[in-house]
Amino acid sequence: MSAPRSVAAVLRRTRLSHCRPAPQTQTLFAVNARRPFSVTAAPRTAGASRKVQLTAAAYPQLKRDPKFAQVTKEHVQYFKELLGTESALIDGINADAEDDLAPFNGDWMRKYGGQTKLVLKPQTTEEVSKILAYCNEHKLAVVPQGGNTGLVGGSVPVFDEIIINTARMNKIRSFDDESGVLVADAGVILEVADSHVGKHGYLFPLDLGAKGSCHIGGNVSTNAGGLRLLRYGSLHGSVLGLEAVLPDGTIVNALSTLRKNNTGYDFKQLFIGSEGTIGIITGVSILCPPRAKAVNVAYFGLESFEHVRRAFREAKGQLSEILSAFELMDGRSQSLVRESTGNKQPLEGDYPFYCLIETSGSNAEHDIAKLETFLEHVMGEGIVADGVLAQDETQIQSLWRWREGITESLSHLGGTYKYDVSIPLPELYQLVEDCKSRLTEKGLVGDDDSFPVRAVVGYGHMGDSNLHLNVAVRQYNKEVEKAIEPWVYEWIAKRNGSISAEHGLGVAKKDFIGYSQNDTNIKLMKQLKDLYDPVSLSYLHRLFTREMENF
Repeated sequence: MSAPRSVAAVLRRTRLSHCRPAPQTQTLFAVNARRPFSVTAAPRTAGASRKVQLTAAAYPQLKRDPKFAQVTKEHVQYFKELLGTESALIDGINADAEDDLAPFNGDWMRKYGGQTKLVLKPQTTEEVSKILAYCNEHKLAVVPQGGNTGLVGGSVPVFDEIIINTARMNKIRSFDDESGVLVADAGVILEVADSHVGKHGYLFPLDLGAKGSCHIGGNVSTNAGGLRLLRYGSLHGSVLGLEAVLPDGTIVNALSTLRKNNTGYDFKQLFIGSEGTIGIITGVSILCPPRAKAVNVAYFGLESFEHVRRAFREAKGQLSEILSAFELMDGRSQSLVRESTGNKQPLEGDYPFYCLIETSGSNAEHDIAKLETFLEHVMGEGIVADGVLAQDETQIQSLWRWREGITESLSHLGGTYKYDVSIPLPELYQLVEDCKSRLTEKGLVGDDDSFPVRAVVGYGHMGDSNLHLNVAVRQYNKEVEKAIEPWVYEWIAKRNGSISAEHGLGVAKKDFIGYSQNDTNIKLMKQLKDLYDPVSLSYLHRLFTREMENF
């Protein structure tokens, strides 16, 4: 961890006064060493208090398939007998349960609204199996749901699908403190999993702003990337095994705890990132790396995106094996955090771009020496204009809040159109500039209520070329949406990017999969879907459009 004397050494050697320790008295956000910031905890603001429009109304092209049955009292009685306790389901068939169903029928952004009358909360894989077998037999459509922290409407019903919520599947099954392998239920909250392995000196290889609410099963089913993919890679590499239930109730037990198993098809890879469309993940086996003993965080201001790119290149070259995060934030995103919290920014001046760098390793002296060398270079070359270094755990958490607090700050403005994309690094921020220009030219951006768009901001992960483009609006507006889509996806496709880097497709992007996948790939996906779920029990409209059914 960075110490005051180390910062002083940097100042002496670089002879630059603008690289300084983070102010000891600064209060940014409420600090907690576990960083439990959850996007689901955003306060109900004026923009968020509006009535949520039903997804079926917002997406009229989606039609309820008449082959699926309506849930009846007889169906509910079966599930009550199966689950054995009233707390294991929310019954809106036999009684008015609208208020109880509301948190499950809507997403935290209040953009997607479902119409379910029944929420099931199984506790075991066997219960999930029996639920799906029954639903398959009686043609009852379902939607799997974890912490419901997603951003594309993937965990919220469109019509009256039964929600299968994994919140009660929350057991840590085992942890091997020699190999670092954790086996846990899908409903374990990410922060709980990280805390558990942390007691043994390990780290869960995924970190998200929503870690206090999201479930690891949902993380795996969407292949969540997070803040430290640069260091620990994607879940495709760290997940060793999975347990899942197919739509017909078949239990797939591929819950290996070994790093090597070359005995045929690697079934788990099909479930990672498939968003629950071919089955519900019920258990996860994952390799956890040792927790770093030395952590340093620096927060910089930069004059241009080209300077950000240069800083990133230098960080990769000089910090290499200890670099665990390199986050990009534009100036508007940071001013929004300041405005919504009333806190003073870490730097004295305003800059077009900011970046947060984290290093983590096992040898504090070694890491500090490398960081000092890096600082000397980027400050001496004028790549970085200003910066602060965290000197203790509290300051580390405080600086991280300027990155993790962006989502909540945007929620104070009303609604947000969110685009999570992968773009080749040289043009990463150009999308923000072009989107801002496009919306401004159309007369949609302004400071008073006559303009629907309040801000266009960009931030993301430089380490994996992942940009989060956010268009904040006073309320969700079809004129704004039509100005952005499909233009934004065409822009990305021209650069061979991906329209979804880590959030998935859900309802929001299912019509646009063709911008990132060719017809052959889509056909193969459809064939896999038909193989695992021939009845299309697990919400076909999440992944494929009607036209794609004809492939």
